[in-house]
Amino acid sequence: MDRISKIRRSAIMSRIRGRGNERTEKNIIDLFRHIGVKGWRRHVTIHFPKSSSPKSKSSDEIVFKSKVRPDFIFPKLKITLFVDGCFWHGCPKCYRLPKSRKKFWSMKIQRNRERDRFQSYSLRRMGWRVIRVRECSLLPKRAEATAKRLKRLISSQ
Repeated sequence: MDRISKIRRSAIMSRIRGRGNERTEKNIIDLFRHIGVKGWRRHVTIHFPKSSSPKSKSSDEIVFKSKVRPDFIFPKLKITLFVDGCFWHGCPKCYRLPKSRKKFWSMKIQRNRERDRFQSYSLRRMGWRVIRVRECSLLPKRAEATAKRLKRLISSQ
């Protein structure tokens, strides 16, 4: 049982800011160096044109932002790369629904997936190629296959 009220706990938690997925992004950078891929930039904001597309809202009517910050972009090739955490993006192999607040978490993950689809759709409409890599594909036993896949996808442009 929490000694702090729900309202106070919410206020405390709202002040915590994420630091991104630094470890997985560092793993991707190491892969880029290993396979000799250059020309990438990190965390560049891309703005979408104004859209009244029905895809711009989640199933619970939350409007998605009209911009995106991919983890990596290759500006000359117009390629974006997202490194998706298995928990936050609902990896079919790794994700386990928490035992408490099941409704909240299932809606949160569903909304994240819908936002991912909206962002990918919007980027493709703007002429960008979208690559998504899951956190679990960077584990040592899968890293080599992921490196080959990334090299093939990036050098095919």
